[in-house]
Amino acid sequence: MNGRALLPVLLPLAVLLAWTALSGSGLAPAYLLPGPAAVFEAGVRYVFAAPGQGPYAGRFFTDLLASLGRVFAGFGLAALLGVPLGLCSGRVVTVNRLFASTIGGLRAVPGICWLPLALIWFGIGFRTTVFLVALAAFFPIYQNALTGARSVAPIYYQAGAMLGVSRLRGVFAILLPLAMPNLLTGLRLGMGISWAYLVLGELTGVPDGLGAVIMDARMLGQTDMILVGILLIALVGRLCDRLLVGLLRVCSKSARRLG
Repeated sequence: MNGRALLPVLLPLAVLLAWTALSGSGLAPAYLLPGPAAVFEAGVRYVFAAPGQGPYAGRFFTDLLASLGRVFAGFGLAALLGVPLGLCSGRVVTVNRLFASTIGGLRAVPGICWLPLALIWFGIGFRTTVFLVALAAFFPIYQNALTGARSVAPIYYQAGAMLGVSRLRGVFAILLPLAMPNLLTGLRLGMGISWAYLVLGELTGVPDGLGAVIMDARMLGQTDMILVGILLIALVGRLCDRLLVGLLRVCSKSARRLG
């Protein structure tokens, strides 16, 4: 294994060593910062233990499925709206003038400001979380799609017209492939933000989900489970990012060329 292959693990390893040293030195009390061994043990119970062997034993897969359902529903809705609207805004001046000011203003509103209104509209549960996830993920997806559409030089459309490429076919043969770097960036940013706002939605009192576990653990003073929830969200979020990139590469030749 060469040095380049080791680079991704250097920072996590350094953090783990610093964490071990800090918790072992006694400078940070165990109730504030449990050691890696305690967090690992809590994580094993959460994932592998039989239900009933502890407050969170055996809940992982139920919580994971609940969180994945909320993330995929919200992210899918954001992509379904953000990609075509962003591409249209980038290519059609009238569409851009119609939506640019409104979307720019809404983008400046912090996502947490929508939480009280979402609770009034949808109540605690699935719909509130999906609304928050979709709203947060929409803006980077839309903006990057718009930028990608604007980056396509008119000469490509002119060349396509000379070859008999219709406008509809040009969307798939010219616009989408050339805008793919920006589309991929926007979708990946949207996926990352989806996990952040998933936790916000699940902190409102839903009975299941990785964010709900973090809130419950805070109420019970179980710092080890808070850290388990954070680490699992980081891991699952990273896996979802790689899955998204892999899916786009399967569906698009231009995405495969991005490396």
